Amino acid sequence: MSPTSETTDGGGRRLVIVESPAKAKTIKGYLGPGYVVEASVGHIRDLPNGAAEVPAKYKGEPWARLGVNVDADFQPIYVVNSDKKDQVKKLKELLAESDELYLATDEDREGEAIAWHLQEILKPKVPVHRMVFHEITKDAIREAVANPRDLNQKLVDAQETRRILDRLYGYEVSPVLWKKVMPRLSAGRVQSVATRLVVERERERIAFRSAEYWDLTGTFATGRAGDASDPSVLTARLNTVDGRRIAQGRDFGPNGQLKSQEGSEATSGKGGGGRREGVLHLDEANARALAAALENTDFAVRSVESKPYRRSPYAPFRTTTLQQEASRKLGFGAKATMQVAQKLYENGFITYMRTDSTTLSDTAVTAARAQVTHLYGANYLPDKPRTYAGKVKNAQEAHEAIRPSGDRFRTPAETGLTGDQFKLYELIWKRTVASQMKDATGNSVTVKIGGRAADGRDAEFSASGKTITFHGFLKAYVEGADDPNAELDDRERRLPQVAEGDALAAQEITADGHATKPPARYTEATLVKELEEREIGRPSTYASIIGTILDRGYVFKKGTALVPSFLSFAVVNLLEKHFGRLVDYGFTAKMEDDLDRIARGEAQAVPWLRRFYFGEGDAAGAASDAGNGDGDHLGGLKELVEDLGAIDAREISSFPVSDDIKLRVGRYGPYVERGEKDAEGHQRADVPDDLAPDELTVEYAEELLAKPSGDFELGMDPESGRQIVAKDGRYGPYVTEILPEGTPKTGKNAVKPRTASLFKSMSLDTVTLADALKLMSLPRVVGKDPEGVEITAQNGRYGPYLKKGTDSRSLETEEQLFTITTEEALAIYAQPKQRGRAAAKPPLKELGTDPVSGKPVVVKDGRFGAYVTDGETNATLRRDDDVETVTAERGYELLAEKRAKGPAKKTAKKAAKKAPAKKTAAKKTAAKKTTTAKKTTAAKKTTAKKTTAKKATAKTAAAKKTAAPAED
Repeated sequence: MSPTSETTDGGGRRLVIVESPAKAKTIKGYLGPGYVVEASVGHIRDLPNGAAEVPAKYKGEPWARLGVNVDADFQPIYVVNSDKKDQVKKLKELLAESDELYLATDEDREGEAIAWHLQEILKPKVPVHRMVFHEITKDAIREAVANPRDLNQKLVDAQETRRILDRLYGYEVSPVLWKKVMPRLSAGRVQSVATRLVVERERERIAFRSAEYWDLTGTFATGRAGDASDPSVLTARLNTVDGRRIAQGRDFGPNGQLKSQEGSEATSGKGGGGRREGVLHLDEANARALAAALENTDFAVRSVESKPYRRSPYAPFRTTTLQQEASRKLGFGAKATMQVAQKLYENGFITYMRTDSTTLSDTAVTAARAQVTHLYGANYLPDKPRTYAGKVKNAQEAHEAIRPSGDRFRTPAETGLTGDQFKLYELIWKRTVASQMKDATGNSVTVKIGGRAADGRDAEFSASGKTITFHGFLKAYVEGADDPNAELDDRERRLPQVAEGDALAAQEITADGHATKPPARYTEATLVKELEEREIGRPSTYASIIGTILDRGYVFKKGTALVPSFLSFAVVNLLEKHFGRLVDYGFTAKMEDDLDRIARGEAQAVPWLRRFYFGEGDAAGAASDAGNGDGDHLGGLKELVEDLGAIDAREISSFPVSDDIKLRVGRYGPYVERGEKDAEGHQRADVPDDLAPDELTVEYAEELLAKPSGDFELGMDPESGRQIVAKDGRYGPYVTEILPEGTPKTGKNAVKPRTASLFKSMSLDTVTLADALKLMSLPRVVGKDPEGVEITAQNGRYGPYLKKGTDSRSLETEEQLFTITTEEALAIYAQPKQRGRAAAKPPLKELGTDPVSGKPVVVKDGRFGAYVTDGETNATLRRDDDVETVTAERGYELLAEKRAKGPAKKTAKKAAKKAPAKKTAAKKTAAKKTTTAKKTTAAKKTTAKKTTAKKATAKTAAAKKTAAPAED
């Protein structure tokens, strides 16, 4: 029986409000004519976004800029978002015609808060029901309509407390960054800590010193023919010499030294003198000498140790594990993963994708077990269903794990999905089915092989193997690894079937050199994992947090690695020195615990916020303690942000490169400097924005300082007498003229200097005065056509071109701007204008095969710059991407993000253009009916309104720019 027939027997109309239009469309299909389904389009109400949105009655209050009345129990000021006013009006109109209201937003803190705000704004006079579901299927929606619940005020309070905390943090700390580092920066409770993690990893890389170590690899033969199940040779690595373990990478510290020097040495000759303590560090000479001494050694198997191997299935996906695995296997960023998952959820393919839980409902377990039996056979099905304990503290267990929706899982082939949605659904489906399969079992074997070298030393080699006798869940799914060199769970390493005492012949013994590597930079997947393990923030927010630190320029990408900018070093430096506990990992995790206690009703929000903001007792007395002390974890933020005298802006933005060179972060970017400004011998050079901090060596800094910098004086223009200079600007090198002092630069009499970009074939250190004067003579009049229309040659954003009236034609080279004749120009115009695309240029770089589309990915040069494409999807390279260094993984990620956004919608623009036309027509009709006097009066009023509106818009824009830092 449909929900319509169950609930509309008495007639009436029910308004169902969800969050997104896509979800509304899907749900509408499951409900009958008695229901109207409309979207709120996310939050309809929030704290004011800047001073302009603060209601008039609060303006002038010292706390108004915060949007939170800190003097009245932190009462928030809520305003309807400016872009949601029309939607709220529509919802009110629909509600006026309805007999019941169903609030069907997501079943989490954020969704509960949206439902509460809707109820507060709409003020319904009809019965209100809170309708919840975790999947969008016909049965789930039917169940939700039949079993509504009341609004959960605890969830609402928990979300509101978080919102207020993030507002206080962001709006109080961000202005400190504006004053001391750079305008328009932001701080946030989680984003600042996430940035600190990335910066600390880069600091480790900068401090890292590589160590060299050597070992031996031996290839040993059994003397048998061998086959697939019993190989004839095995490869083993040197493990000990005279009982002392050979040093490996794990034995060295980041300073390049052995972690414990006691009893350790770089061996020479026989080395060690019989000492057995510590590890033995082999250098190249002694590794090669040992290899030579073992050439004629007789080797034998000293031991064979066999143990049973068992591997259990991985838990079903939750938000963070889905993001990590989609990154490893599909090359998706966290944001792209969530965008694709959102579409799958809204269209009824998977359950809710923001969840901390690994729990599966009985329905899901039954569906998964049925598919195991059908696809793999009863032998792969365990006797009892598997259950998985939650690993996340305070997980919102109302949700399930992320799984295929419904009581029968659709196989990927049955969904009809394509592209990224197919790939992600397949990943979720495989993981869910595998979670209900039997363990993989087998054996792991360790073989030790020994022999005595010609110089008397005893050498022992070790080899390990693994065989899988029953693959179990590995038949369906194998988890990826963050380390590309790591061995996956389903990989076998078969060793020969040998026994203790068996003789082996050494076919080859080689000396292998290794160097320790600095700690790997975070990727989106590993940063998500780190944040979750430290219990910082909430998993559902990690994608947006990573998006924020990328958008703010704190972090940029090289391939999949997250690289901190020099700007982030300055920001983190300030926060660590003056707001230490606000970016302390333990402190941030403790705040998370406190917020969860408030959500469970074990603590009160207002006293907690009061302690955080104003401090309490002794903790409120000293701002320095509130920032860096070890007492009460809630100090006084207000006093801390007001005590800025101790912050030396120049010091926190300066970092030593050598004894006399410093890197500084200025308002216009990073630069290196030797000596003090205006002092003799002072040097300064800009540092590329995309330079990784660990790549700024003393040698590179010297190279930057050695380059010519500043203005290149080329000489005087013989006609104007003005000085001509060449400069390196934000958009590349250019030439310009120096105007005389007193020349008006603004107003109606303003004079702009002639300026021209250098050709691609020119450079700052070779451009001449003659070159500059030619460049600044553009546009050049080439001639006229037979009708007398002038033809000019110009250099534009997209290259050189001819212009005749409104008709433009591209030129092939920049040099043609000065050489093309009237006849040649007329010949170009005589050709029909090419409406389609020009002949395809050869690719700039080939990257490989895209894991999603399976098509070759190349880098091409387009109208708007370089872009990656697989022939179906195009994605422009970002500012921090370089054609020469862009990796295949980065290309795949850009394509995945572009696919996740979907095609651009054009219909909305058309509708927007048509709408004003109706208003204009209406105004014209009204105008005809009015007298001339009324027209004059109306015109004056209209002009006044327009002027006022323009001023208000300008004020709003200015207010938003100066008073609206981003928050977590």
